[in-house]
Amino acid sequence: MIFSSHIFLLCFLPLFLAVYFLVPPKGRNLVLLLASVVFYAWGAPDFVLILLASTVANFYLVKAMHRAQRTAMKKLWCTLAILLSLGLLVYFKYANFFVENANALLAALGLGTMGWTKVLLPIGISFFTFQSITYVVDTYRGINTPMQRLTDYMVYIIMFPQLIAGPIVRYTDIADQITARRRLRWEECLQGFYRFVIGLAKKVLIADVIGRTVDVVLAGDLAALDSGTAWITIMAYTMQLYFDFSGYSDMAIGLGRIMGFRFPENFDNPYTSASISEFWRRWHITLGAFMRNYLYIPLGGNRHGTARTYLNLWVVFLLSGLWHGASWNFVIWGAYHGFFLVLERLLGINKQRKAWRIIPTFIILLVGWAIFRIEDLPSCWTFIQRLFCFDFSGFALADHPQYYATLLVALVFSFLTLLPMGKRLERWVFYTRYGNTQLTAVWIIACLLFVCCLMTLTATKFSPFIYFRF
Repeated sequence: MIFSSHIFLLCFLPLFLAVYFLVPPKGRNLVLLLASVVFYAWGAPDFVLILLASTVANFYLVKAMHRAQRTAMKKLWCTLAILLSLGLLVYFKYANFFVENANALLAALGLGTMGWTKVLLPIGISFFTFQSITYVVDTYRGINTPMQRLTDYMVYIIMFPQLIAGPIVRYTDIADQITARRRLRWEECLQGFYRFVIGLAKKVLIADVIGRTVDVVLAGDLAALDSGTAWITIMAYTMQLYFDFSGYSDMAIGLGRIMGFRFPENFDNPYTSASISEFWRRWHITLGAFMRNYLYIPLGGNRHGTARTYLNLWVVFLLSGLWHGASWNFVIWGAYHGFFLVLERLLGINKQRKAWRIIPTFIILLVGWAIFRIEDLPSCWTFIQRLFCFDFSGFALADHPQYYATLLVALVFSFLTLLPMGKRLERWVFYTRYGNTQLTAVWIIACLLFVCCLMTLTATKFSPFIYFRF
């Protein structure tokens, strides 16, 4: 089940909200937990028991870790809890990748191949694994104490708004909201619905419209592309990915707001960044925070000299690339970003923001997204060559008017905050506490956008969120 589907929008969500607000506040966590199990089982019935079993096991491992008196035993329980989460992630996400590469090596050596039945990937495993790890490590570090009730912990890990694609929420950020959410005002629920609809519109009215043409172009003969079409295509995919993923984050944040949760923001106008370092502070913010707090800093961060700092950055981004997918193009994409992060530190670019650097940074990102999107490496290299061959002979803007119009809208929204007017508009849309008159306007806008999205969904085919695969 996905947020941008009729079954969710017209059946699951209204029924859930009706029950959620009808039961007493003390029973809402149970309603949320049961709804989350149904939500996950709808799309991944074969894996729901694995999700539940691993969550229960982690809860009791952390309890044992907290009760342990000796440091050695605490470390043992902590290690077991992390290995449980990472073990499931490695098996389900990377087993096929390792076996395929091992078979390729064995075949090259003339030693035959090993038999293997492909492992299916549970949706959202990367996100709920990382969220479990934050809880384990923060409890070990003494940042928080373990939860007392198993159901509260299960709500934290598998609540459906952010179960599949984040944001990755640290327990310390919502601890009090899980155990004692305050009584909601209808204005807050309306603002949550408004935020949800903005995310839905990003997905349905922008990302999906652009994505249909992007998929057609990239499925064709890449060697025959002219440079104009290649640049427009990768720019379109760049917009598709942003509006698809930030749309999901807006929907998750909005749903959480309706239920009384305050999830962290996950995007901050990333394409207005003037360096790759700044981009990673603005793109998928909660993943960046996870990588910094639970990988980069434990590796030593920047505390052991320049060479070690650069090595740590490379390791973090190689693993970040591999986290995005079990394929060599993702590893190369991680190394590509690691290279520019190191280069920026060498040149001192990461220490000061210059507006003119936005354009070269955006071009670097475009090439990076080509590596990210085209998994077949020879095809990816062909596409990048077409970007820089500067052959514009077959380029024609008139071929797909809706595609180009939507892309133009996406570009305007992506770079609008570079202007003071755009920054003010963003604050008004996302962060203003509205008065009664404004609330009426917001309600009308939200309802009109919602109906428009429903009509568009009726006329188009199913389109999952891009980050569901990760």
